[in-house]
Amino acid sequence: MSKTPDAPRATDSGLDPKLLEILVCPHSRGPLEYDREAGELISRQAGLAYPIREGVPIMLVEEARQLDH
Repeated sequence: MSKTPDAPRATDSGLDPKLLEILVCPHSRGPLEYDREAGELISRQAGLAYPIREGVPIMLVEEARQLDH
């Protein structure tokens, strides 16, 4: 029986780099930056921060907060 690899995910110790390579901002389609301290994925292009809850990035514009300019 072969073991399937674990899916990339966010963890308490950090964000799987493979996940960050895959995800883009759903609003701007631009790149995201991981803010470990805030537990968010940041889209500078859209000016939005997407929360990470229980290790799962919430990639919904309605759930994102506006970045302070």
